[in-house]
Amino acid sequence: MARLQIDIDYLADQLKKLLEIPSPTGFTDTVVRATGEELTRLGVPFELTRRGAIRAWLDGKASDQRRAVISHLDTLGAQVKQIKENGRLELVPIGHWSARFAEGARCTIISDRGSYRGTILPLRASGHTYGEGVDKLPVGWEYVELRVDALAKSHNDVQRLGIEVGDLVAIDPQPEFLDNGFIVSRYLDNKAGVALMLAALEAHKREKAVPTVDTYWLFSISEEVGVGASAVLSHDVASLVVVDNGTSAPGQNSSEFGVTIAMADQSGPFDYHLTHKLIQLCKENEIRHQRDVFRYYRSDSASAIEAGADVRTALATFGVDASHGYERINMHALRSVAELLTAYTLSPVVIERDAKEIGPMKGFTEQPLEEASQELGTGARTNGDPFVETEE
Repeated sequence: MARLQIDIDYLADQLKKLLEIPSPTGFTDTVVRATGEELTRLGVPFELTRRGAIRAWLDGKASDQRRAVISHLDTLGAQVKQIKENGRLELVPIGHWSARFAEGARCTIISDRGSYRGTILPLRASGHTYGEGVDKLPVGWEYVELRVDALAKSHNDVQRLGIEVGDLVAIDPQPEFLDNGFIVSRYLDNKAGVALMLAALEAHKREKAVPTVDTYWLFSISEEVGVGASAVLSHDVASLVVVDNGTSAPGQNSSEFGVTIAMADQSGPFDYHLTHKLIQLCKENEIRHQRDVFRYYRSDSASAIEAGADVRTALATFGVDASHGYERINMHALRSVAELLTAYTLSPVVIERDAKEIGPMKGFTEQPLEEASQELGTGARTNGDPFVETEE
């Protein structure tokens, strides 16, 4: 069965709703509840882990083995490291992101007493005071501080407000949805992945499309700190397709259009067979795609493997420009990844042996190693390419 039609208006609407919900790692209950409510509205059953990771599922035509798709609900953020004598807050990041992208950000401090608004500023924030010294300040979390929008001129003032060391800080996403399909916002990693998964589920329910085998739709809550899929992935899953952002940047092959299939990240190559299955599905369904390798990147795949899961993993991404910074993506990529997910869930099972974790050699996979054909044609060559020929 071919890919399903994705409702991009629904996808955009879900992304907007998700971006409105602060969800730095460690503060994900609200976004978990919102996602659960939408799954209920769609008629998709689900259950939660103790901490709130979601395991939803669609029953398939067979239950002899299970597939899974995953994205993460948590985002980057910060925590209060110290209350300074001047009433400003020293911060440490949640997840790996540069303080360069925190400077000037509006944010919410989440205290036990309630939330406060504030701005993250460089230590030298006034050009009228420091002159050229503003531009000479190094980049780093030790060179920024959070100014609370309340009467907070001293350490004691801040404590009287109820703000304490360890309080979480949620950074405003500041999303913009442009008419040309571009979306600019913080936290497209990975709320865009969650939104496109919901869009793929909506397409399944709307079209009454039944997956080939039982399929889990997983939403993790601590991927940005390296835990991710470790708690929510069950051992009956044979293959796991991770949905996350690609890295569109000089030296990378990712794109803000189509699907970017990751061949490897810092933890090593992804599963050969599952990765090539996704590539073949893109070709068969005429989904624009490209391949890439990520050197400074890990995902829910790594946390699953490191937790001991014997599962094949692949990574399907939407190329994000300025990932973990001021991010940008195009709706074309989000739609393309959602289409690929539907093509995957409706595709036949090829490796039947994977139904069991342990088995005999019979049915085990093979990887091709035949010599490539290098026969040269006899016709005229074009553009200096010896493998391209024209009619004589």
